[in-house]
Amino acid sequence: MQRWYGKLLGFIAGWLLLRHPAGGVIGAIIGHAFDAGWLAPRRYKDHQVFGLGPEATREEIDQAYRKLISQYHPDRVAGAAPELRAQAEARAAELNAAYDRLRRGRDGRKTRR
Repeated sequence: MQRWYGKLLGFIAGWLLLRHPAGGVIGAIIGHAFDAGWLAPRRYKDHQVFGLGPEATREEIDQAYRKLISQYHPDRVAGAAPELRAQAEARAAELNAAYDRLRRGRDGRKTRR
């Protein structure tokens, strides 16, 4: 379910602050940016790559990473069409980058595997 309350609160706040209907529109646009997650910190976006929330545990992140990387690993689609290989390589690179950022943030430093 998509969030909607940021748009409503932004509309009301913009209207009240600027005392003009255009302020309501500006506030609704800012509220939409919050609802859509455009202004969310990167660490929350890294969790979304794995389909997890920001409260996910270390074990849940590791399990989701292993499941998804085994599905999108480029060696697994070596005999597929070039477009599918390119998509799998892009998704695997995205998974690896998000996992590395989460591990670095979790451990406080870059870790070796």
